[in-house]
Amino acid sequence: MRLLLLLEEVAATGVPVTPTEVNSRLGLPKPTIHRLFATLEEAGFLQRDIDGRSYSPGRRLRQMSVDILSSLRIRTARLAVLNALASEVGETCNVATPDRDAMIYLDRVETKWPLRIQLPVGTSVPLHCTASGKMYLSSLQPSHLEQYLGAAHLEEMTPQTITDPVKLAERLSQIKEQGYSTDNAEFMEDMVACAVPILDGRGRLVSTLSIHAPTQRMSLDDVKAHVPLMHETAAKLTHLVLDD
Repeated sequence: MRLLLLLEEVAATGVPVTPTEVNSRLGLPKPTIHRLFATLEEAGFLQRDIDGRSYSPGRRLRQMSVDILSSLRIRTARLAVLNALASEVGETCNVATPDRDAMIYLDRVETKWPLRIQLPVGTSVPLHCTASGKMYLSSLQPSHLEQYLGAAHLEEMTPQTITDPVKLAERLSQIKEQGYSTDNAEFMEDMVACAVPILDGRGRLVSTLSIHAPTQRMSLDDVKAHVPLMHETAAKLTHLVLDD
């Protein structure tokens, strides 16, 4: 139970946390809490953060969370909600979840148009140049965003990609204020996209809802016109998990 309680505290905190911070709530002997952290790190459930002191969910814990969110009962209801949005918008809709330095597509409902952009479930996409990735980055605490911008390689995917950390920080500040993110041919040429956050019970971003379309069918303004409907859909997806 102590291992499970420790993982529960790390997940609930939502940011990299030290053993001392976790133990202020668990109240275990100091050698015990450090031994538990070491055991979970060795097994891949936790991983040490960039500062060398803090820990965050490791690959196995992140995969477990994806598996839970992908459970059949939740996924069936989630796909019904996505299908309704896709029918209204007429373009592909996605749910993506952050995985350290990328976003992974968790669910996807394809447009019925023959011309479509192939990004199947399980695809990883960059953070800095996608609507979903920038939405996630905008939700980070300032210190963690600063660490990301200082260390990340902002690869130029298209001529529209923002590769200047200062300009990207300005864009992320705007995204945080407006509550949605866009991709104006920054990840793929001739593609526009928009994303909104899907929040947990504490109001933290756990995944994103996005739509994308070829510029032959939609302009960026056309996509942004669906933001109110996307926020409504994101709220429904939040309730699916909380009420399950």
